[in-house]
Amino acid sequence: MDFTHHFLLSMPQMQDSHFAQSLIYILEHDTDGAWGVVINQALDMSLAEVFQQLGIQSTNDAIKAESVYRGGPVNSQHGLVLHEPGIAFESTRQFVGGIALSSSLDVLKAVAAGEEPQNRRVLLGHAGWGPGQLEQEMLDNAWLSCEANLDIIFHTPVTSMRQAVADLLGVNLSQFVGQAGHA
Repeated sequence: MDFTHHFLLSMPQMQDSHFAQSLIYILEHDTDGAWGVVINQALDMSLAEVFQQLGIQSTNDAIKAESVYRGGPVNSQHGLVLHEPGIAFESTRQFVGGIALSSSLDVLKAVAAGEEPQNRRVLLGHAGWGPGQLEQEMLDNAWLSCEANLDIIFHTPVTSMRQAVADLLGVNLSQFVGQAGHA
């Protein structure tokens, strides 16, 4: 199965601290592996700090107060902006499902100025899987999967995202336990 443009909802038995209680948006999945971004783990960092580190000026206090998210453990210092397609920046890549990812300085300057993209999530790092690794994790019941919904990415409070995806799947997260089997 191709998990491109799907959410991965971590199951309670997920022991990897990078992915416990995570919701991942898969940007690409093929025979070479898969990669995506964690979208529900806010860092203790605001856009104001990012702007300051990069020497970008912004007078918009609401934008400066926006959270930055941990996109995953791979290249964890590399900034990415997940956004709806529209304006293209120096390093914008369009993906299946009506989503784009930009990683150049010009996108952050546009954000600081209050320009497009309005619907965005600023992330540091991404998640990646080698060939067959994600498929094996799915067989091991580490993740639940469903087709992604951009409204959840851009318009659902981060504290409600996992439940919103669970609702799409028709599952009750409170009924999951960390172990399978019986005594």
